[in-house]
Amino acid sequence: MKPITHTVWILSLVSLFTDMASEMLYPIMPIYLKSIGFSILLIGVLEGLVEAVAGLSKGYFGQLSDSKAKRAPFVQLGYSLSAISKPMMAFFVYPLWIFFVRTTDRLGKGIRTGARDAMLSAETTKANKGKVFGFHRSMDTFGAVLGPALALGYLYFYPEDYINLFYIAFIPGVLAVIASFLLKDKKVEISSEKKKISFFSFINYWKQSPAEYRKVVIGLLFFALFNSSDVFLLLKAKEAGLDDTWVIGIYIFYNLIYALTAYPLGSFADKIGLKKMFIFGLIIFSLVYFGMGLTTNLYAIIALFFGYGIYAAATEGISKAWITNISKDENTATAVGTYTAFQSIIAMAASVMAGLLWFYFGASVAFIVTAIATVLVILYFVGNFSATTN
Repeated sequence: MKPITHTVWILSLVSLFTDMASEMLYPIMPIYLKSIGFSILLIGVLEGLVEAVAGLSKGYFGQLSDSKAKRAPFVQLGYSLSAISKPMMAFFVYPLWIFFVRTTDRLGKGIRTGARDAMLSAETTKANKGKVFGFHRSMDTFGAVLGPALALGYLYFYPEDYINLFYIAFIPGVLAVIASFLLKDKKVEISSEKKKISFFSFINYWKQSPAEYRKVVIGLLFFALFNSSDVFLLLKAKEAGLDDTWVIGIYIFYNLIYALTAYPLGSFADKIGLKKMFIFGLIIFSLVYFGMGLTTNLYAIIALFFGYGIYAAATEGISKAWITNISKDENTATAVGTYTAFQSIIAMAASVMAGLLWFYFGASVAFIVTAIATVLVILYFVGNFSATTN
């Protein structure tokens, strides 16, 4: 089977264009919201609510995709909602409108995630799953390099012209939608048993899922509980002496390392096993966080961001490849959606916890607590799975 098929290429290009659009706005979103009157508290409430919507909807729409035995319509609708939300941010500045638009964007992510990953999984075998998911993550993350770079370039020539950036971001968003309509569904076996799908019914999958799936996801979710937002790493870089432009630059640098290494590390994971590659990524993550907690040297922090890119490449696509390997084909979108739904909710708690630790005990404690917790996760994965577990 050809590892990088026509469908994998299309899905990867769709993700690249979408991430380019989203990440073009990521660095300027808090600045823009403050400029139209949002307080820091209101920004926090906004982002928390929209991420909750995205997280919970991943589980629901993943299960719905499996029950309908359809992938492409969910992918197309999800990317379309995200695309049209970009210029809508520029129309009005009312808080309720901004909440509606941001929710539309994140709902699009929730609709497409499970179906997209199930579609990717259907293009693989167990022998090349790491390579395919790694390739997709690599292309997706190149969008996270191009987007902020374009935003920086534009704002250099047109400072504080945020409104036009929302319109510019619509262009790659439209390209993503056009590409998504080149996708075609493969025939998927559908159960003759009719199941009623409610918004929270994906939780029932947890009880019915294979024991190995639950063991893997428990470890992943415990890690997610301590894996706070990248914002804290960027704040550390700013504290070390970088100005705002260089902070965005180091974020681009991290994504570039991630993009360049995701595909080769995914390919290598197919040879050594997905579990081993994931554990390698966790080891790198713990070293990065120990380093962030113990150093204030600017050059050391830049080197740690290099390591952080390696960690992301070794874990993010690999974790989904691992989950799809231990799920039945007819439940792939549900399995991925259930995991990502729980992960999204727990990620919010992780950032709140990290913020509290930083506020009361300082940055060093926040980073070192996360590093120690990650060591416990590594021991869990080493001790709870056989050497043959992929």
